[in-house]
Parts: sequence; structure tokens; C-alpha cells
Amino acid sequence: MRRAEIYYNESLAGILTETTEGEYVFQYDTNYVEEHPTDFITFSMPVSIVPFREKRLFPFFEGLIPEGWLLDIASKNWKINRNDRMGLLLACCQNCIGAVSVIPILEKDDE
Repeated sequence: MRRAEIYYNESLAGILTETTEGEYVFQYDTNYVEEHPTDFITFSMPVSIVPFREKRLFPFFEGLIPEGWLLDIASKNWKINRNDRMGLLLACCQNCIGAVSVIPILEKDDE
């Protein structure tokens, strides 16, 4: 299971999880829901206490991943398969252009 903290500006917006079953779950942080009820990260994922679930990486997060020659460089340098979308998101999207940042959560075995 791989996970990441998703920040909107300086606030923790929620947690993105890739489950061992290959499902993707985004859950807004409860503090974020209370303090920023109208500051959604994308129109397709309005602020809610109900988690969002998908069989594929959410299109919004997919759109943060580099494309073209930049994807080639990232894939080669970090030795990440181009089809490992969560791996590329975790490796490439910590300092995205815009308000959203993706910070990997290291599990005990990763440290």
C-alpha cells in the first residue's frame, strides 16, 4: 500500500492511498473539511467527509504527472515504469506548479 499527503497551498487537504487491491482512495482530512469546506482540490472531488474511490488513479492526480520528454527523464532517473502512475506521482509531484503538493508517506518498511 502506498500513500501520500495531499496539500492544498499550506494546508493538509487529505490522504491519497493506493490499496493492495489496486484501488485508489482519496479522503479529505477532517480538519480541512471543517476549516475549508469550499476549497476543493478539483471540481470532480468536492470537499466531503465521504472518501472518493476509483479503480484507476483519479484524473486530477493523473494530470499532475509529467508527460513527454520530461516523463522519459523522470522514468529513467528514478527507474519507475511509465505505467506505475502512483510511483510517478509520488516521485515527481512534491513541488508541482500550482496549489497542490503530493508528499509521500513512508511506511515502516520504506524507511
